[in-house]
Amino acid sequence: MDNNRYCVIMCGGVGSRFWPFSKSAKPKQFIDFFGTGRSLLQMAVDRMEGIVPMDNILLITNESYESLIKEQLPDIKDSQILLEPARRNTAPCIAWAAHHIKAINPEARMMVAPSDHLIINEEKFKQSVVKAFDFIESRDALVTMGIKPTRPETGYGYIQVGEPVTANFSSVKTFTEKPDEYLANEFLKSGEFFWNSGMFFWSADSILKALSACAPEVTAVFDNGKQYFGTDQETDYINTHFEACPSISIDFAVMEKAPNVYVETVDFGWNDLGTWRSLYDHSPKNKDGNVTQQCKALMFNSHNNIVAVKGDKLVVASGLEGYIVADVDDALLIVPLDEEQKIKLYVNEVKAKFGDKYL
Repeated sequence: MDNNRYCVIMCGGVGSRFWPFSKSAKPKQFIDFFGTGRSLLQMAVDRMEGIVPMDNILLITNESYESLIKEQLPDIKDSQILLEPARRNTAPCIAWAAHHIKAINPEARMMVAPSDHLIINEEKFKQSVVKAFDFIESRDALVTMGIKPTRPETGYGYIQVGEPVTANFSSVKTFTEKPDEYLANEFLKSGEFFWNSGMFFWSADSILKALSACAPEVTAVFDNGKQYFGTDQETDYINTHFEACPSISIDFAVMEKAPNVYVETVDFGWNDLGTWRSLYDHSPKNKDGNVTQQCKALMFNSHNNIVAVKGDKLVVASGLEGYIVADVDDALLIVPLDEEQKIKLYVNEVKAKFGDKYL
């Protein structure tokens, strides 16, 4: 196995679109949604086995989730966990990880992946990951994985492929953030657009060079402390200076600006488990299209719903068509599946009216 290959798993998000199951104290990446005994984070680590050395897996998360990570991943060493003192989106997160890894191994190549994805065909996934590593090892390139779309999804970003470079790899023509329904349909029909998976590959040198050119306001925070990375003073430096970073995604900061961005088009059964709809789509359904997520429910004259209840509570419902019913602790959500993209707004309203009590 190549000791120059690393995987950075980002696991510090709150996952508010999965409220009330996903709360700030235990967000969705730490939840076992499928009753397999493994959380999304644990599955994300599991699928990297055999691709990179296990000691080369780094988890970057909010400092409040340190105990959850150690509980769920007892074999992960303290040195493999990077604790952010503040949430600043993915660009600062990746900048820190790249500086940290380069200080350990100047020849390092990195995969960056979210912790909340569902991968159906893990063998195909591994083959695609190896190809991406091979690609960046022969050129100065920033690679993202583009997923072949199966529907006009309005909740994902899209990548338009440009000129082909090698098999399954092309230059990127455009990035488009979440489109409206009309555009999503046009993208699907064109065959030129792929879902933006949020999985990236680059050398530590390449991403740091791109960040410096495209997002100097991010790199300035880390450049001033280069001498501390890989030393006992790194944590103190991060705790003192990380909060000064602007909050910006790696897509906005780098991928939409850099000239050396490529996409590997893949099809291994991917889903961003970011919403109740995505969980509904990938859960077993009864003859009426209803999903009961590890709970007891009697549904009468009801179709195409998802019911998720923590504990031993019984749900009895009639006349529901296409609804989310989620009950956890002191919060109950009843929302049409078609309104799932509004849940984040509803959570903001909960916070405005009741503070953090229910979040």
